[in-house]
Amino acid sequence: MSLPSTVTSERLTLPVWTPDEAADIRAGRGRAGWHPDYPRQDDRDAATMYRPGDPWVPRHIVRGTTALGSVGFFGPPEEAADGVPEVEVGYGLVDEAHGYGFATEALQALLTATDAAGVRVRASVEPTNKASIRVLAKCGFTELRGANEDGELVMARPLPAS
Repeated sequence: MSLPSTVTSERLTLPVWTPDEAADIRAGRGRAGWHPDYPRQDDRDAATMYRPGDPWVPRHIVRGTTALGSVGFFGPPEEAADGVPEVEVGYGLVDEAHGYGFATEALQALLTATDAAGVRVRASVEPTNKASIRVLAKCGFTELRGANEDGELVMARPLPAS
């Protein structure tokens, strides 16, 4: 179960962070080629889960030559109760990048890769975050699993039939 280190879509490139980039993100430091509002606090939180050499970690969401946010996993897949490997995904963009379909496109590109690896994906979202719930719905997250300990909705995307 592996993923490519860089996933691409029509408009976006999703490269895994390098160790130096992860350190800068953890410290809240920007870089040339990164949007001035990136990293966000959520990116800094995600950087605490970074493991060098692991494809199941955060990635940049890059449009053209500018990193606008991040998308990635909270660790490698683990076997779910039904025996299917499963991983949790998170994503976010700087405010200026909202409304252009970038989150949906980035998530769909990653889902193509997880489908090829035979890994199911779940996400947790604040019930009030209507934009993120729309992204998940557009990407096929149809299984509602209730709420987690933080009160977030937990949704999963069934693996496509092979």
